[in-house]
Amino acid sequence: MEGVIDHHMRHLLTRIGGYDHCVTEFVRISGQLLPPVVFYRICPELAHGSQTKSGTPVTLQLLGGAPGVMAENAQRAVELGAAAIDINFGCPSRFTNSKAGGAILLKEPERIYSITAAVRCAVPDEIAVSAKIRLGYETTDLAMENAKAVEAANASFITVHARTRVDGYHYPARWEWLGKINDALSIPLVANGDIHSVDEFLRCRDISNCEDFMLGRGAVIQPDLARQISAIQLHTSIPLMKWHDVIALVIEMAGYMRVQPEMKEKKVLGRIKQWLVYLRRQYPEAEALFGEIRQVKQLSKVDALLRLADSSGYNS
Repeated sequence: MEGVIDHHMRHLLTRIGGYDHCVTEFVRISGQLLPPVVFYRICPELAHGSQTKSGTPVTLQLLGGAPGVMAENAQRAVELGAAAIDINFGCPSRFTNSKAGGAILLKEPERIYSITAAVRCAVPDEIAVSAKIRLGYETTDLAMENAKAVEAANASFITVHARTRVDGYHYPARWEWLGKINDALSIPLVANGDIHSVDEFLRCRDISNCEDFMLGRGAVIQPDLARQISAIQLHTSIPLMKWHDVIALVIEMAGYMRVQPEMKEKKVLGRIKQWLVYLRRQYPEAEALFGEIRQVKQLSKVDALLRLADSSGYNS
């Protein structure tokens, strides 16, 4: 999730627990071998064993359309410390698609094969190489062919977002397709799309018959969702994270961002408001707080409102 799940968010969410591994925002590969600074900017965890501070493994994601240059950059990423590589064939962004990256490649199964195979061949066998796809670009006609192309290229596993590119993020995801694809493959399939709550996880599991799941927006809508799901898989349950603990995470994230030289005040404000927009689907308090800060353009005023919300949540 570009602009959402950065290394600060990965740190906060994996500290809560429940994740087997997490994936970076994509590194956009065009026509050249990128300098190390680009990889470190997207994935600072490269310098720390490709793990978050809580010890959760981090997979570096690449996006691009040329097999050769994708392979070269995958090789460089591994030299810099990447423990696993994921290839993005699912991004629906018009800009990305116009540059021959992301979901536009779902129109060309042979190209998906070539890119995945090139990356697989470029890195050592012990480095996992995976790919994320959607069900197709406009239709699901090539869903199975694309998935089998990833498998034929010797990918370690595949993640399938159960929508086409044209579907965007319209509800509902087509979970029934996940089961069909999973049955046709020998490599593991990770289910993705519309898993925003424990109930949705249970329904996705029942419909798809999948054993592995990836959270996207659900991870920021309900910050402890992975921990909740992990508990369910262990046949137990835990209380939902309280608002006081959630708003403390928002304040902590804002603090991390504020000290970065490249993070202007406007961008910090945008990230705070962005997270509250997600959180309000789960927490009524987030809805009320977003209403208060929506038009505020001074970070100091937002800081004061966040502290007040933190204090109010604790006292309640």
